[in-house]
Order: sequence, then C-alpha cells, then structure tokens
Amino acid sequence: MELTVLGCSGSFGAPGSGPCSGYLVRSGSTTVWLDCGNGTFPNLQRHLDPAELTGVVVTHLHPDHCVDLYGLHVLARYGLERAGIPVYGPAGLAGAMGGLVRDWGDTFTWHEVGDGDRATLGGLALAFSRTDHPPPTVAVEVSAGGRRLVYTSDTGPGWSVAAFEPGADLVLSEATYQHAHRPSGLHLSARQAGEGAREARARRLFITHLWPTLDPLASAEEAAGAFGSHVTLAAPHMVTTV
Repeated sequence: MELTVLGCSGSFGAPGSGPCSGYLVRSGSTTVWLDCGNGTFPNLQRHLDPAELTGVVVTHLHPDHCVDLYGLHVLARYGLERAGIPVYGPAGLAGAMGGLVRDWGDTFTWHEVGDGDRATLGGLALAFSRTDHPPPTVAVEVSAGGRRLVYTSDTGPGWSVAAFEPGADLVLSEATYQHAHRPSGLHLSARQAGEGAREARARRLFITHLWPTLDPLASAEEAAGAFGSHVTLAAPHMVTTV
C-alpha cells in the first residue's frame, strides 16, 4: 500500500504549506482519493489519470476536506463521460454539496458511512470511526496486504487513534496547533497527536493539517517528544510505502 500526500495545509491553503487536506492511497490497481481539500485536484492529476480513480472518501463537510470534489465531478461528467464513481462520506454529504451544482447526474454513487461502519473499495478495506469534530467527521482505517494506515481527519482530544486496533503501520494525524497555544478544542496539538499515536502503538507517525503560520519543525519536534520516536512532516507530493 502506498500513500501520496496531495495537500496537507490546515484549514486554508498558504504559500508555504500548499493545498489543504488530500491524499492518494494505492494498492495494486486500486486508487482512492482520501479527502478532496481545496487545491488537491491538480496535484492528484500529477500522480494519477483521474480516469483510473477507483473511488473517493470524504471525511467531512468542511471545504478544506471536500471542495475539490466539484472539479472531479465536472471532469468526470463532461470530459471523461464517466458514471458511478463511488464516494464514501458522512450522511448528508451529497445534499449539502449539491447546493452548488444544478444536478450531480449519475457521476457519483454515494455511500453514507458513520461510526463503526466498514466497506470495501477495490482492493482496500475501509473502517470508519466518528471523531471529536463538527460537522460529523470520520477517521478512516485503510487496510491491504496485512498493512494498516489510520488517517485521523480532523478531531479534538475527545477521540483517539486507539478507537482502531493498536499497532497501525502508519498513523497520519492532524496536528493543527502547538500545545502551548490551542485556541479551540476542535483540533489536536502536535503533542496530542504524538501521545495518541504512542498510546495506539503506531509504528510510524506522519503529522498533517498544521496551521500554516506555525513553525512546522517545532511541531514535528513537539510530536516526536510525545511519540517517543521520529515523526515525519507531511508535504505535498511526498510518497511513502505503508
């Protein structure tokens, strides 16, 4: 299983950190776009012909995680003339996003998921857990070939990676804040990201969704101190084997 970072900026895109949240997960011929934050669709096209996309997972309805789904809709419907692309997301996703389109047509096949749900998308097994973040938000565990990736999406400290089985090969955790300054409880600090991954016995930790004005190296250091091992900063176009 391979993870490609398409965007990782927290809440808004910025010159230093690039597009918002979006990731490409591959296993064999299966390719899944995991979150479609603003600015990630152009980067997806640098790594994959959209005609080969197996499906999409959208974790919640904040624009920095979903808005580039509109671009895929336009290309698939009017360029590729492709129908039935599976899209997995929380209840109400199609209706809420549909307010900005006249008609989705048959471009997407919508699948609603919530806490405890499981699904199979091509060669990938998916499991979902409701996080501590409004609107309804799901963390995603992606499994293939005996390897497991856990993506926290957005969450406050009321949810933990430990909601999934321990020992994930890679945890991709939001780390919006630094612990000394947490202006809201809607997101994790880098220290909390490290603590959660350590408690869940993760083998590796990548941090993402950093607030753009923060020093990312300081966030990585804070997360590593809590995790007890090296932590990797997500960056656009980074590719890693899970």
